[in-house]
Amino acid sequence: MNQLEQLKQFTTVVADTGDFQSIKAYAPQDATTNPSLILKAVQKPEYRPLLEKAVADSPDGSIEDVVDRLLIAFGVEILKFVPGRVSTEIDAALSFDTEATVAKGRELIALYEAAGVSRERVLIKIASTWEGIRAAEILEQDGIHCNLTLLFSLVQAVACAEAGVKLISPFVGRIFDWYKKSTGTDYQGADDPGVQSVKRIYQYYRKFGFDTEVMGASFRNTSQILELAGCDLLTISPDLLQKLADTEGAVERKLNADGADGLEKIAVDEKSFRFLLNEDAMATEKLAEGIRAFCADSVKLKKMIEALR
Repeated sequence: MNQLEQLKQFTTVVADTGDFQSIKAYAPQDATTNPSLILKAVQKPEYRPLLEKAVADSPDGSIEDVVDRLLIAFGVEILKFVPGRVSTEIDAALSFDTEATVAKGRELIALYEAAGVSRERVLIKIASTWEGIRAAEILEQDGIHCNLTLLFSLVQAVACAEAGVKLISPFVGRIFDWYKKSTGTDYQGADDPGVQSVKRIYQYYRKFGFDTEVMGASFRNTSQILELAGCDLLTISPDLLQKLADTEGAVERKLNADGADGLEKIAVDEKSFRFLLNEDAMATEKLAEGIRAFCADSVKLKKMIEALR
């Protein structure tokens, strides 16, 4: 078996793309999207009809209404190619507004259900701010499962688990980017700070009995992926899926609960969350940067929609 086939024995593989053909080619269990991936997809001729239809179906609606319809259109199509779930992201501009995030999550699920998709097949993606985590807690109580994204630190992960969040997406590659730039070191294998962050979160959850799923995300190379074999899920871009599919060689389970003994339980309330996040320069910078980048791509998408109206 190639490395991708072997990886699937230990970990649920998720496609990190809005490209249906890539999803079909690699047969993942789930798929994730975000504003940047949707923006990239609608610039391809084969996906332009989805954008045009979303605009046509909402002639009197707001730009936000059209964006919602477009997100759902992509999600519905993606679910034709995966047996599991699709993650659909809430506008990052709402990252610090709990009430608005809850309202948008409910709206998106209502649109999915109107399209014949049950809520069990959808994860609502929300940035891992304090306000986003609180919104996810409310949505989970409604039976709307959430994927907490832009997650860079243990305190974010602990707050998500204590809120009963279904799944988190720690960003391996962006953590690696920060430390490489900060230290000048090109980290390899198990020494990679992004890999170590996910291992610590995984071990913490296992030690203290949390059910929240861990889905490593944002990979820069296949080494990072293989070091996390055994993680609950890994969401992987098409180019790295192809590299794994093209590569022979043994894949071993690397991730387990070993090493959790030194971890102590963290008490997380709003004050401690904000303080510990602030103490982590990498997490603070990458969270803010990620929100800004997703907001910028959302603005570009809205401008494309305006040009079609």
